[in-house]
Amino acid sequence: MRHFSPKQLRDYLAQTETKPLLLDVREPWEFQYCSVKDSILIPMGELPNELGELDPLRETIMICHHGIRSRQMGYYMEQAGFKLIINLDGGVEKWAQDVEITMKRY
Repeated sequence: MRHFSPKQLRDYLAQTETKPLLLDVREPWEFQYCSVKDSILIPMGELPNELGELDPLRETIMICHHGIRSRQMGYYMEQAGFKLIINLDGGVEKWAQDVEITMKRY
């Protein structure tokens, strides 16, 4: 698994032609409160049942509040055969501090 800081991810998303899946593993209330643009929600507890709906060959950016749950689920996905996992270090909290400063924080 690779790890990107928010600024690294912002720059990467701006330059890559093939857009990765931005996968948020927080709870629905957290996602509704604030989220990274174009991300989808599959809560951590539901992800094992949803893996069959995801492409293991598509680059996937893992997102949560502080980067801990997303890292755990990224490792889980790697064990399930996903090869292109990137964790957003610091999660949406750090994203809001460093990239999208108008984003609501909790």
